[in-house]
Amino acid sequence: MVGRVRRLLGMVVALAAGVVLSAGMAAPAQATGPQRAAPKPPPAGVDITGDGLTEPLRLRADSQPAHVLAVIDQVNWFGRSGAAAGPKRADLGPKYTVVVLAGDVPKQTFDLYPLAKGGPRAYRPAKQPDSRKTSAGWFLGRLNMSETLRTAGVPLERQFDTVSGGVGGGERVIPEDALNPGRDIDAAISELQRLLLLNAGVMLVITSGLAGIALLVRRRTR
Repeated sequence: MVGRVRRLLGMVVALAAGVVLSAGMAAPAQATGPQRAAPKPPPAGVDITGDGLTEPLRLRADSQPAHVLAVIDQVNWFGRSGAAAGPKRADLGPKYTVVVLAGDVPKQTFDLYPLAKGGPRAYRPAKQPDSRKTSAGWFLGRLNMSETLRTAGVPLERQFDTVSGGVGGGERVIPEDALNPGRDIDAAISELQRLLLLNAGVMLVITSGLAGIALLVRRRTR
């Protein structure tokens, strides 16, 4: 069962890597001769270097498919062009360079800043390992960038607030004083009491109205 799950994850990783590497790795079938199946793409992998890492963190799809897929997911959705300028260097925080590989061949590289002020950032250099033509650009990163890298083995502190303004510089969406269960219960009880009093008042008005109508009808029928 474990082997089957690992093989399935490996297939998903290979598909994700194909998106990042922009296809073109399999040669088209010849016009003449029997049609052949497309060659199997080499297994994907990522190398990570940066602050706190004494040696590159090497992740491979055949042994760590989930981590490889999660890291590739941080960079496989960038457009052709990004912002020309990024945050100030002092606001970027620690830098981690991710190299995406096909087999043992480096194909693309990105610089990730998971703790940048205002939210995670990513930079794609114009110079890529496979010499392809691309434009340099800055991109907003996914909010879970820090946790993804930490889970993969990068020495980052665990981040709990990942839903506002980015992991690096965001603020808590729910204010601290709003997380008081005792106060919430008291407020709910007070609201319920007001609702019950309002309902009782409405019922009293309706009952009084019906009694008045009944009395009026009784007098007229005598």
